[in-house]
Amino acid sequence: MRGRWQVGNRFTLLPEGKRFLPALFTAIDEARATLYLELYLMESGTLATRVIDALCAAAGRGVTVLVLLDGYGSMKLAHADRERLRQAGVALRFFNPLAWHQLGKNLSRDHRKLLIVDEKLAFTGGFGAVDSFVEAWYEVAVRIEGPVVADWVGLFAQLWESPLTRRKAAPRHWPSSRSIAPLTENMRGRMISGRGHRYQAIRHSLHQRIATAERRLWLCTPYFVPTFSLRRRLIRAARLGLDVRLLLPGSRHDHPSIRYAGQRFYARLLRAGVRIYEFQPTFIHAKFVLVDDWASIGSCNFDHWSLQWNLEANQEVEDTRFARDVAALFERNFAASEEIHWEQWRYRPWTQRCREWIFGTLNGWMTRLR
Repeated sequence: MRGRWQVGNRFTLLPEGKRFLPALFTAIDEARATLYLELYLMESGTLATRVIDALCAAAGRGVTVLVLLDGYGSMKLAHADRERLRQAGVALRFFNPLAWHQLGKNLSRDHRKLLIVDEKLAFTGGFGAVDSFVEAWYEVAVRIEGPVVADWVGLFAQLWESPLTRRKAAPRHWPSSRSIAPLTENMRGRMISGRGHRYQAIRHSLHQRIATAERRLWLCTPYFVPTFSLRRRLIRAARLGLDVRLLLPGSRHDHPSIRYAGQRFYARLLRAGVRIYEFQPTFIHAKFVLVDDWASIGSCNFDHWSLQWNLEANQEVEDTRFARDVAALFERNFAASEEIHWEQWRYRPWTQRCREWIFGTLNGWMTRLR
């Protein structure tokens, strides 16, 4: 689904959990009519308990609360927590629960992260209801207000009524699409989503922006296993003289094998002039891109898995003010990172080269099998 470019919006960048988590909880507490929550990861723990408490309180004061979780990403959500939501009046559904008789179908996961409040305020990013997001992961979110929120409501409603989530439940009556009054900030943006290899609007949008970039191309992704077409575009942009930089996780990675698989591409990228930074303080799980004054923030990792199998969604913004905020965030994170230089990388030890070859080969096989 590709939303229309619309003006009259307000987008607020919310870097780090200490900023976006309070904003999320405040929005839930202030909901008066509806709450729609869609998450990939939700595991029983301190943060999940806080989320459940807030959702149950909202349902208790008459708010219609719909929660859509991925069938795999929510496997560690305890039965007691699920029942507490249901008993409080929260409508709870799961996308594509695992079925052992159809293994191929299990690869398709709902990787989106979305909170919609009263159908007029939305949040998206890479967040989840997992304690790791508070304790050890660096994350980014965006607060969305204005006409573009209606497209986010439509995206949520589409999946809520999908056979992969609805099962035998009766369809919900969704109010007719209503327009949301433009705001004075007048920021331009659109919602954009992807659905695996069948619908890759996010990838196509990024490729188009790279092709027309004039100054800079900065990309942050936690799982850097880029497609051949993306690698080729990054290299071409750098050779044309653009400021091309990658912000990637350092050694504090939740899946070290993926980091090694991605590092096998460093040599060619560095030789072409791409600058690579590995974030040091924590594991950086954020996914955001800045091309000139265009930014994209959301759930998409820009890797094979996200682009070939997952349901993803991003908020695109084209606004000089918002671009300045995103650029400042990148600069702060570059300063907290270790830059990898070609003269250093070319003399990396043989143990590092072996890891790159082993995990890169395994990743290549898995990609071909998928």
